[in-house]
Amino acid sequence: MNTAVAQGDRAADDGAELRSLQDGLSRAALSWLHSHLADFALPEDVDHPRIDRNVTLKPLGELAQISQCTLRHAPPGSEQRRTAGELLDAAWAEMRHGELFLTLVRGEPHATYPVEFYGAFSEAGLRHEEFEEYARFAAGTRAWRLTEHDPTRKLSLLNVQHRLGLPPGEDPQDAMRRTWLGGPAEPWAFELHAGYALTHHVFHVTNWGSAPWRLPGEVCDYLALWLPAWLDSCLEHGYWDLTGELLAVAACLPDPGAVPVTEAWRAYAAVQGATGAIPESGPVPDEDAEGTFLACYHSTLTGTLAAVLASARAADESERSTGGAET
Repeated sequence: MNTAVAQGDRAADDGAELRSLQDGLSRAALSWLHSHLADFALPEDVDHPRIDRNVTLKPLGELAQISQCTLRHAPPGSEQRRTAGELLDAAWAEMRHGELFLTLVRGEPHATYPVEFYGAFSEAGLRHEEFEEYARFAAGTRAWRLTEHDPTRKLSLLNVQHRLGLPPGEDPQDAMRRTWLGGPAEPWAFELHAGYALTHHVFHVTNWGSAPWRLPGEVCDYLALWLPAWLDSCLEHGYWDLTGELLAVAACLPDPGAVPVTEAWRAYAAVQGATGAIPESGPVPDEDAEGTFLACYHSTLTGTLAAVLASARAADESERSTGGAET
């Protein structure tokens, strides 16, 4: 057999195996998230200052974001798309169909997180006109422009302004250059904090994988060169949540085949528990153990994002390749 043909067949087999693995992982992860909808429910007094936003609003906002991404990228009629739609509807109901956003900004008029969380809902077509009027006003104030944010957080704000059709108020290219990834920092300086900073840089700039072309070429080259080493490091230390985010970053690149990820995906998928949960690090905790939800919800959302994005990009590339062969 011709060597090139044999290699092409092996690549096709690997690709089919990978898409099957990713499909199974995302279906199981979404099923686990759906079974834990009660854990995402907000307390009645969620707007009270004593309530910790990191264990109430933040999980729900992240659920909305990943559900919206799944709706955008999962195949029509798929189980993933159906489950994601139910999750997003449940999250919108928890936000009182948008009314809670108004309640939050009335209590914290200079806070930006309500506008950031709202972005995922609005992009999915779930809108609240009165809140959007407030967002348009807030984004034009000096307070919004001058409040000091972590550079990566600034990219999040610029992205949500783009989502809502608001003027950026700052050159996105300048904002990108101030982050760890936009620098870029020395690759050997990679550690957990830097890892999450660089992954979210990519998510915000590409709008969670929907606009890969927004990444500058030099950033893409840097990621293509160093992602394999960073993935190996995370896998070696059992940092499953960050592993999932790095795999999602690989799927956000304009050329999704630029990073060899087959072995990383095999190792990562083996970590998923029987119920569909993916631990943040270490082994999957017992499903009935206290704290399991908080220990697994974010990493399970991350796994869903990575698998759905990677599978969608691979399908797009395969379709383009097939179309090119026919012409």
